[in-house]
Amino acid sequence: MTRILSGVALAALAIAAIWFLTPVALLVVALIVATLAFAEYARIAHAIGAHVPWWTTLLLTLLTCAMVPFPWIDPVVVIVLALITAAANVLMSERVGAPTLADTAAAVLAPVYIGLPLGALVGIAAVAGREAVLVMIATVALSDTAQYYTGRAFGRHPLAPRRSPNKTIEGAAGGFLVAPAALVAAGGAWLPGIAPLRLVLLGVLLVAAGMIGDLFESMLKRAAGMKDSSNLIPGHGGVLDRIDALLFAAPIFYFFIR
Repeated sequence: MTRILSGVALAALAIAAIWFLTPVALLVVALIVATLAFAEYARIAHAIGAHVPWWTTLLLTLLTCAMVPFPWIDPVVVIVLALITAAANVLMSERVGAPTLADTAAAVLAPVYIGLPLGALVGIAAVAGREAVLVMIATVALSDTAQYYTGRAFGRHPLAPRRSPNKTIEGAAGGFLVAPAALVAAGGAWLPGIAPLRLVLLGVLLVAAGMIGDLFESMLKRAAGMKDSSNLIPGHGGVLDRIDALLFAAPIFYFFIR
C-alpha cells in the first residue's frame, strides 16, 4: 500500500510540474532532482571504491543540466571545468594509481550521467512543449510495464543475468512491441507532423535506451552491494531508481526533436 500511495503522489507531482511550470521553473526542479540523484550517485561510487570530489563535481553536474536546454552557459566552459575537476582530483588526492583513476572517472561521469539527461528533459519542454515531455515519459513507463508483465507471463530466457536476473528476453520483446505502438497512437495528437515510421523508430530507440539505463544502474548498485540507491521514496528506493531509464532515454528524445 505504501508503494502504491507514494507512487501515485510522485506521479501526480511530476505531471503537475511538467504541465504547469514554465521551462525555466522546470529547470529549477530539474536542478533539485539532479542534486538528490548526485548524492545517491556519490554514495554508490564511494561504496564501489571511487571517491567523488563532492562540491566541484556537483557544481559541474548542475552547470551541465542548466547548459543543455538554454544557451546560458558556454559548453566550452563546462568542458574546461570538467578537465580542471579531473586534474585537481589527480593532483590533490592522496590516493595513487588505479584508485585515483577511478575517482577521476567517477567525477567526470556524473555530469554526463545525471546533468545532461535532466537538462535534456527540460530542453524537450522548451523546444516541443509539455505534451512532448509527457509522451516521452509515458513511452518509457509503458515499456517498463510491458516488459514486467510480458516477462512474468512468458519469460523463460534471462536478458542480462549478471546485471538484472529478473529481466528476460521475452519481457524485452513485449516492451519493443507495446511502447512504439503506443507512441504512434499518441503521436498524431501530441507530436503532430512526425511520420508514423519515424515514431516507430523513436519508440524502439526509447525502449532500448530505457533498458540500458535500467541495466546500467543495476550494475552500479550490484557493484556497490546495494538494493536501492537510497530510501528517499517509500516503497520505491531512491531518485536514481525512479529515473534510471529516463536518464538514457531523454537525450535521445531531445536529439530527435531538435
